[in-house]
Amino acid sequence: MLKRPFDKTKLPSRHVTEGPARAPHRSYYYAMGMSEDEIHQPLIGVATCWNEAAPCNISLNRQAQAVKLGVREAMGTPREFTTITVTDGIAMGHEGMRSSLASREAIADTVELTMRGHCYDALVGLAGCDKSLPGMMMSMLRLNVPSVFIYGGSIMPGKFKGQDVTVQDVFEAVGRHQAGANTDEELKALEKVACPSAGACGGQFTANTMACVSEAIGLALLNSSGAPAPYETRDQYATASGIAVMDLLEKGIRPRDIVTRKSLENAARIVACTGGSTNAGLHLPAMAHEAGIEFLLDDVCEIFKDTPYFVDLKPGGQYVAKDLYEAGGVPVVMKELRKAGLLHEDCMTVSGYSIGEELDKIEGEADGKVIYTVENPLTKTGGVVGLKGNLAPEGAIVKVAGMTEAEQVFTGPARVFECEEDAFEAVKKREYKEGEVLVIRNEGPSGGPGMREMLATTAALSGQGMGKKVALITDGRFSGATRGFCVGHVGPEAAKAGPIGLLVDGDVITINAITGEISVDLSDEDLAERKANWKGPRDTIYASGALWKYAQLVGDTYRGAVTHPGAEKEKHIYADL
Repeated sequence: MLKRPFDKTKLPSRHVTEGPARAPHRSYYYAMGMSEDEIHQPLIGVATCWNEAAPCNISLNRQAQAVKLGVREAMGTPREFTTITVTDGIAMGHEGMRSSLASREAIADTVELTMRGHCYDALVGLAGCDKSLPGMMMSMLRLNVPSVFIYGGSIMPGKFKGQDVTVQDVFEAVGRHQAGANTDEELKALEKVACPSAGACGGQFTANTMACVSEAIGLALLNSSGAPAPYETRDQYATASGIAVMDLLEKGIRPRDIVTRKSLENAARIVACTGGSTNAGLHLPAMAHEAGIEFLLDDVCEIFKDTPYFVDLKPGGQYVAKDLYEAGGVPVVMKELRKAGLLHEDCMTVSGYSIGEELDKIEGEADGKVIYTVENPLTKTGGVVGLKGNLAPEGAIVKVAGMTEAEQVFTGPARVFECEEDAFEAVKKREYKEGEVLVIRNEGPSGGPGMREMLATTAALSGQGMGKKVALITDGRFSGATRGFCVGHVGPEAAKAGPIGLLVDGDVITINAITGEISVDLSDEDLAERKANWKGPRDTIYASGALWKYAQLVGDTYRGAVTHPGAEKEKHIYADL
């Protein structure tokens, strides 16, 4: 390949490689076996979330080597580094879950600091689990250096009694076990086969939802998110991503040229039509914030309203990520959206071509099994719905994929719990009644702290066969694997005197996902009186450390629960320093 004419006088790495004053810096590079040519080429950060915490991250190290091959082939010098992940499946159901959402900010911050500290010119980011995907994309938008995102890939489905299973089935089996519906031996047999390979959770939970987003928003090469983690063919996408980032550097195309209001709308469409995770309602506003775009929970939910749900994925449907890949993946889904006029085709992607130009190359069509046609959807509106009312003035969100219209309306008396542990104990002991609305509060970003997911509780309800007989609302979050009538992100949170913090047992709550309503049968005067008598936020045990710091900084849920002012307030862009 011909040497590219990169002008280092305009690249950040000039600060560490060029001129006599940088001789000490260059000596460090020679110490790592780099040649003179490699030192004077663009330096490309290759960031991974590799660790031994969970299967979603375990193959990222291998894929990073393939990225580096691509960077070198295209005349760049890759510099690999790692950042943290907190894996929700392992953090779930205990104090560890408080670290999950905070880890998104830590990932974005640490990638930013590493890039800044070493003056890297561009970034390829690899992520595998839940918060690490938006965290990595947020860092790209914050730095605004040429960047390509690549997902580590999904796990293979497990097999149990002839059926495909995921970790969601294990969580729900715990509920059945508590109800006496399966034995210790059956539970043990399931847990041993549910997760048979490397890769992120196989349903349309948060990781796969945000992987689909990475393609739809334009930050990842088309179809790169689909192949399961164990497939060696993933390495071809990794190498192509390394080459692509060098093309972007040569052309001067940056993440904020790619992520626009229109591309955020495309991303919200892909969440809705695949029945994706409610967590996208948190991550898309946070990504927009890094680009200086106001795209709030309301905006996300407006897109959800008129987007048909036509991809039949777990937890609401039948299939897993591997099945979607084999049916043509995100590109075929986007082709269906395009047919309905629901896609902005002119949005740029990291390939250097627009979404429309990329889709013109795709031959696959909807198979009618995993991917329905947009004219014949599973339901006419999205699998995720926004709610608003006097119980959630700043909004809330619920996944309705797989629910009938009749199941999307619920009225019942509140049974209030001050934290998830209290609710889980009550569910375990069956200390609740059919027809109630279980309220879990003090689990918001600040009040938690950390905005925990409630999968252990919701899976236990499903396992007990009560998932459709009660509703659940929280100022915390739900896993992408949650099913049942479970409303999250209720804002303002209890710690900020939101109405959810003023409820008492017996208050009558109405949730209507068809009209988008979430209300409590109290007058404005009743709520005002209760607020006047409110005793302040519940005390927590987190009075120092990272979670204390997060609680002080974190903003409102509907804005993405972000911890800094964002691009709107910035006085410089890293790439231009």
